[in-house]
Amino acid sequence: MDAKVSMKNILVTGGLGFIGTSLVPKLQSLYGAEIRILDNLSNPSGDLQASDGIEIVESDVRDFSAVREAVRGVDAVVHLAAHTRVIDSIEDPHLNFDINTVGTFNVLEAMRQEGVPSLVNASTGGAILGEVPPPINEEIAAKPASPYGASKLAAEGYCWAYAQSYGLKAASLRFSNIYGPHSRQKSSVVAAFIKAIRDDGAVTVYGDGTQTRDYLFVEDLTDGILNAIQSGATGTYQLGFGKPTSVNTLIDIIRDITGAQYSVTYKPARVGEILHTYCDISKARTGIRYDPTTELAEGVIKTWDWFAASRDG
Repeated sequence: MDAKVSMKNILVTGGLGFIGTSLVPKLQSLYGAEIRILDNLSNPSGDLQASDGIEIVESDVRDFSAVREAVRGVDAVVHLAAHTRVIDSIEDPHLNFDINTVGTFNVLEAMRQEGVPSLVNASTGGAILGEVPPPINEEIAAKPASPYGASKLAAEGYCWAYAQSYGLKAASLRFSNIYGPHSRQKSSVVAAFIKAIRDDGAVTVYGDGTQTRDYLFVEDLTDGILNAIQSGATGTYQLGFGKPTSVNTLIDIIRDITGAQYSVTYKPARVGEILHTYCDISKARTGIRYDPTTELAEGVIKTWDWFAASRDG
């Protein structure tokens, strides 16, 4: 694919986290990109450091002056910085709004003022759309089930408005349930289960385990992000694997492929969490040539092995 957007200088907000740690080396190795990372160090993976070609700016997307300085001179922005926990957003909706909605507005406005042409915005699927019959797609009316979903929907709205009003190329990628190496700080289910199994020999499930999610390996996700930058995409795209998997099936997969023995405790489902969701990824396949290939068992063993090497090494 011929690049429509320059890949020479890229800003990645929240770039020290789980996804950024996988994305930044790809940007460097495939395109020789100079990377600037804006991160408040609240949740770093610990696996990415300042070096030749990587500049780290310690600041926060809520600080507009710092964001404007960070976007100055870059060709594109990948906006990963976010407050991502559904339950935490219910407990503190104001913080969630400030980081996700105000923070995204700050990125967009700084880009407008500095003439930066292209943005890829990290969004979410199920939390925005609420409890609707899967598979979810980009045309379903949004009914957020939590302040987290509402904040991400508002951020998507601002991205679309800036694209229409100022000609910005702004793609909002609705991530499904992402897992993979470098996820030691993640609280999502695959990382949470692996950590709990290795540390305690037990996992806790909220609900009866029949709830389904669409699990996407991080390397497939970062390929999708790269394609969205290259193509100069605008609009909303669902990025998942395109298959539903129950939590109970995930538990069986982890047990079967690792040989680990562990207990499972079931507790009542939590308010604000979606029961069933998975993605229709046909728009992304066509629009940004998105093509995830990592089956769940393959991705889980890679993630398990990374946790083992990370702790034992």
